[in-house]
Amino acid sequence: MSRFMALVGRDLRLAWRRPGDAAVVLAFFVLAASLFPLGVGPALETLARIAPGVLWVAALFAAMLSLDRLFADDFADGTLEQLALAPLPLELTALAKCLAHWIVTGLPLAVLSPALGLLFGLDAASIVTLTASLLLGAPSLSLLGGLGAALTLGARRGGALLSLLVLPLAVPVLIFGVGAVEALKGGDGVLAHFALLGAFLAGTLAITPWAMAAALRQAVE
Repeated sequence: MSRFMALVGRDLRLAWRRPGDAAVVLAFFVLAASLFPLGVGPALETLARIAPGVLWVAALFAAMLSLDRLFADDFADGTLEQLALAPLPLELTALAKCLAHWIVTGLPLAVLSPALGLLFGLDAASIVTLTASLLLGAPSLSLLGGLGAALTLGARRGGALLSLLVLPLAVPVLIFGVGAVEALKGGDGVLAHFALLGAFLAGTLAITPWAMAAALRQAVE
């Protein structure tokens, strides 16, 4: 566990030294979401209706921006080979890097979402539900993105290929996250949607580290 947390801390320190990367992700999220009120119009009823889908899609694409560098820098300078030989299993190494990615990107996106929810005219209950769904769903996006980054490591035009791999896999997270807010608006319970988000996270947490480790071993051989 100490090695695991040390690796998470290392990636967080590297991200702190490059604050522009995280700033680009947050700026994209804000700008992408802010364009919809300009295009759709100022009617709050319309904006509130489309807000969950717009904010979730914007968060998904924003999280994708930094995924292509998740393993690329370590692969380029040889650090990945050293990590593969380290006592910490490569599955936990991949999981640590995905955790650091979520802390740097997914968590700030969820924290920023209430302000954008107000922009779209969402009520307080909808904003809380949206934020909670992003907090629960964003780790799945980081894990799926880590899998895509590992599979496309070293490939030409890896960023485009990564998007083609990850976006279809992320559709259930998008559906359940948006569905939680829609269920609240319709007077239905949201627990079922949160349970599905949690089940999807548990499934990705059980499968993706092993798949990422296999792809990383193939890349360093």
